[in-house]
Amino acid sequence: MFRLYKLRNTKVFLLGALAVISIYGCVPTRDVREEKTDLPDKFGEIQTKDTLNTANLNWREFFLDPQLIALIDTALVNNQELNIMLQQVSMAKNEIRARKGEYLPSVKIGAAAEVEKVGRYTSQGASDANTDVRPGEEFPEPLPGYSVGAFASWEIDVWKKLRNSKKAAVMEYLSTVEGKNFMITNLISEIAESYYELQALDNELAIIEQNLEIQANALKTVKLQKQAAKATELGVRRFQAEVLKNQSELYEVKQEITETENKLNFLIGRTAEPIQRNSDDFLEKKMDSISTGIPSQLLQNRPDIRQAEFELAAAKLDTRVARANFYPSFAINAGVGLEAFSTKFLTSTPESLLYYLAGDMVAPLINRNAIKAEYATANDRQLQAIFEYEKTILNAFIEVKNGVSRIENLRKSYELKEQQVEALTESIELTNKLFRSARADYLEVLLTQRESLESRMELVDTRKDQLLARVTLYKNLGGGWK
Repeated sequence: MFRLYKLRNTKVFLLGALAVISIYGCVPTRDVREEKTDLPDKFGEIQTKDTLNTANLNWREFFLDPQLIALIDTALVNNQELNIMLQQVSMAKNEIRARKGEYLPSVKIGAAAEVEKVGRYTSQGASDANTDVRPGEEFPEPLPGYSVGAFASWEIDVWKKLRNSKKAAVMEYLSTVEGKNFMITNLISEIAESYYELQALDNELAIIEQNLEIQANALKTVKLQKQAAKATELGVRRFQAEVLKNQSELYEVKQEITETENKLNFLIGRTAEPIQRNSDDFLEKKMDSISTGIPSQLLQNRPDIRQAEFELAAAKLDTRVARANFYPSFAINAGVGLEAFSTKFLTSTPESLLYYLAGDMVAPLINRNAIKAEYATANDRQLQAIFEYEKTILNAFIEVKNGVSRIENLRKSYELKEQQVEALTESIELTNKLFRSARADYLEVLLTQRESLESRMELVDTRKDQLLARVTLYKNLGGGWK
């Protein structure tokens, strides 16, 4: 039901507003320090200040293996965690629309019907009893009422509380977008790492199978030597034990292959299927150099840093909103419509016309502890966001610095392991020749074969570590999401 409000005296309203504002002249203020974003000019002493940055490469240009690219493409569509994150982004976007609606005028239309019975011995009941609707007729009991009209309300955002709240929602939305980008970067990195691990396991499996073939030939030789009384049963047993040991490792590697394939299937959002890959050229993969650029580029390239930056911006705006709660709020309410006790009089104007216009000012006066506590909490959240932002920047710098060092050390390690494998491969042939001519015993043969196997496996692991280090550095530089 609509009620008619008298317009308040403008002078009284303004005087009251000035009085309240003067009371709120001493609103508490807390200074929170600014965030620190200073970084060194370069990641290492030997590096230059070149701004060329591999992070600007699209992941399709960084990963050249078409089978790996196909896996990543599938994951970007089907990965469940990524799709969940996309819904969070959508919800954050909806929050912007909700906050925007708070500072715009709200206009509604409505219609109502009611029946009212007041007591006879009330002021309204006594008045109705003495008023004739028609000659000789009193107001009917109960009295019906019908109304239809439009009404509006608008909170005047004098202190920008509602606008800052909307801006904070925008910052939160942008933060979720960067969170989605960070998830894409991690997803691409995880798929590439699992893919390279799978190729490394394929090579380890092939090495074990080749070694088993060599050991099988050596076992035949020692059995023949035993028959010729040139070797003992001990030598035969030792060779058999070594063969059994490698056969056991073979099945362990096969299990790791199965688990890695299933991990990749999970990441790309499908049930268990064979992972298509070519592992033959694993050790010959080209190791392109990575340009790290300068540290300050991390602030723009790393999604987690940008996410923390937007979270900080939202926290600053929330602090302004919390401070604005100390000040009075102003609202305007208005309505226009038709009201009558009978539907046949509803369109009879101006008798059935109603309208109202009212201005309100509401401000907390006593016991503002809750507002003070909310303001203090907002300041603490802002300081917390500053620390989180600074921590994210520092962590990004250290990750890149460690990654640069790791790539260089792995390169040197791989070169030495290549020489070791070459030397041990030649020693196997020499040892076998000496063993067949009885110039070396079975222990020398076993030790040489074992060392050769271990060195080849270590070479594969080092190549895998090199590939994983490149992927990790690309991710740490902020590549993969663009």
